[in-house]
Amino acid sequence: MARRLVESGVRMVQINLRGWDTHQNAFRDLKGKLLPSIDHCLSGFLDDLADRGLLDETLVVMCGEMGRTPRISPIAEGGRNASGEIFTPGRHHWGDVFPCFFAGGGIQPGRIVGRTDAHGGLPETEAYTPEDLAATIFHCLGIGPDREFHDSSGRPYRIYRGQPIHALL
Repeated sequence: MARRLVESGVRMVQINLRGWDTHQNAFRDLKGKLLPSIDHCLSGFLDDLADRGLLDETLVVMCGEMGRTPRISPIAEGGRNASGEIFTPGRHHWGDVFPCFFAGGGIQPGRIVGRTDAHGGLPETEAYTPEDLAATIFHCLGIGPDREFHDSSGRPYRIYRGQPIHALL
């Protein structure tokens, strides 16, 4: 569906994949449902765009709003969800590090930018902010840092304040 929307000229397509909140049952859900689904869908979408000559002009961005703790979270003895299912371990929210995936639309392929500590808990190299993520996307869309919009009172607001992640461009 996303590819067909891009082909028809839709300028932005957002896909939400629900069910990634894996505080518990992480290993079962990731292995059995979530990772195979994202692997199949994302690789198929990228292949479709490339086969049709649309990948260079289509920016694909995939990320979440947070990472996951570097440690497995203990579950209370006998803990159950609302359906009565026994919980198995998972990982909680972690705001210090989160992954993003970029492809097409002005992004250099095959780049890995940034590195975490051995536990995946803290950045070891330059850290980027959500503002930098937005700046990178706007840069790829041809929207410069000097662009602004005005509220109903006429006050100006810059569209973004971060810096594009130049290692991706």
